Amino acid sequence: MLKAASIVPGAMEHMSELFRKLAVLQRSGVFSMARPDEGLRALRAVRQLGPVAGAVQTSARRAPRDIALHDERGELTYQQLDLKSNALARALAARGVGCGTVIAALCRDHRGLVLTMLASGKLGARLLLMNTGFGGGQLADVARREGVRALVYDEEFTQLLAEVDGTVDRYLAWVDDDSAAATTDTEKLDELIASTADRPVPIPAKPGGFVLLTSGTTGSPKGAPRPKLSGLDSAQFLDRIPLRTGMRTYVAAPLFHGTGLSIFILSLALGSQVILRRRFDPESALRLIAERRCTTLVVVPTMLQRMVDLGADVLGRYDTSSLEVVFAAGSAISPDLGNRVLDTFGEVLYNFYGSTEVACLAVATPSDWRTAPGTAGRPPVGCRLALYDDAGQPITEPNVTGRIFGGSALAFQGYTDGRNKERIDGLLSSGDVGHFDERGLLFVDGRDDEMIVSGGENVFPAEVENLIAERPDVLEAAVIGVPDPDFGQRLKAFVVPAEGAQLAAADITDEVKAKLARYKAPRDVVFLAELPRNATGKLLRNKLADSG
Repeated sequence: MLKAASIVPGAMEHMSELFRKLAVLQRSGVFSMARPDEGLRALRAVRQLGPVAGAVQTSARRAPRDIALHDERGELTYQQLDLKSNALARALAARGVGCGTVIAALCRDHRGLVLTMLASGKLGARLLLMNTGFGGGQLADVARREGVRALVYDEEFTQLLAEVDGTVDRYLAWVDDDSAAATTDTEKLDELIASTADRPVPIPAKPGGFVLLTSGTTGSPKGAPRPKLSGLDSAQFLDRIPLRTGMRTYVAAPLFHGTGLSIFILSLALGSQVILRRRFDPESALRLIAERRCTTLVVVPTMLQRMVDLGADVLGRYDTSSLEVVFAAGSAISPDLGNRVLDTFGEVLYNFYGSTEVACLAVATPSDWRTAPGTAGRPPVGCRLALYDDAGQPITEPNVTGRIFGGSALAFQGYTDGRNKERIDGLLSSGDVGHFDERGLLFVDGRDDEMIVSGGENVFPAEVENLIAERPDVLEAAVIGVPDPDFGQRLKAFVVPAEGAQLAAADITDEVKAKLARYKAPRDVVFLAELPRNATGKLLRNKLADSG
């Protein structure tokens, strides 16, 4: 009896979560109780082909003529995407690509990358999404470690591939019309598709999958395979973010990163129109939102920063009232930036907190942000979130900083090289530290390894950075610890002034001393034109020490 009693609560909790997920999927339009057969067919397609190919195949069956994709070369319907990816899958299969083959994609955001995703899913291949900001040595190391058999790339990255093993098959995904590469012997995706039949492709014996890469800012990029999806797991993104069928989603964030990829996949599952551009420009983004009447914008925070920094005159030229969701992730959003985004675009900011390894941890809605600017929000359905102290004991009281751990069905099971993240109670370390407030809202205080110990006092840079960035004459700021003979470490601030601002170092140090403990005040201040960041907008603190 005791054993049965111990099982029932867990089973009941599992069933409750299942029904919550189904309710979320029904609300968004992914699953319809009126046509459960269609929903089950869609879930089966995802299990067999993966999230991208499964979603496109489902949407092509439901609404073949609906616009699926818009890039610099125009529009493609769901039916066209499905047929073209059939042809590409058949062409790659004829060249030896099949179940378990590792295909690497080094591409910006455009139809060539999307078709590669679809074809790899239909073949059961494993798609490795390469970061377009990596150097040639990093690319070669990753390709060798991951066992890459075929490489799909954009023409502009040709020189980066010099160190990649010559036995790796190569295919061009994007070639500028006036480029010399237009006449190269390297096979091009467009030519493969045009010369191959677009009949349906047999279901692979085993589904393939995606491998995302860590940023590589502290060493060689690590491969983080995404787990196979059940189809229900997308509920964790839809629970606190009001995406639904038929929206128009501009994915400005790169698709090789989890931020862009997750909402891209969801948009296809919802039968929405996805807008992609190979490069981001803040004013061009505003123009595109106005022209395409985009309802969703997917960005990393630096993109938002560049947009709102354009100023009222430029922002006022474009009608962005169609926006219902601004989905931001990839790095922290300062309270000042988040407030400016809400003031500019309305109550549309959804601050997503997660990692390559853990996937989703928490989401802050516009209401959460207005209540507590800077918050990362709460965990959605299917996600667990907890804080632990250095001894591994849970922290439950508010306003006590601890290490952030989380878990969900989308969390990875380990890096491709066999290493893993620390686990406690089945939850993965995010590598961050943070605290809950009295309402249960999460705040991320910083990276665990970024804590500065100055004169025996612990300082997390984010608090100081956010305070400095609140000044109207400052665009953004970063703080690091540098060696000090008396205090062990001292704080050094790097500040990007607003255009026309006349700032002195004392303005910054006096501001911090007036509002925070004196030991949190930077003793050195360096003014820069911009902060060093990688392709996803993540701050490269290791480069700041060389900036002056």
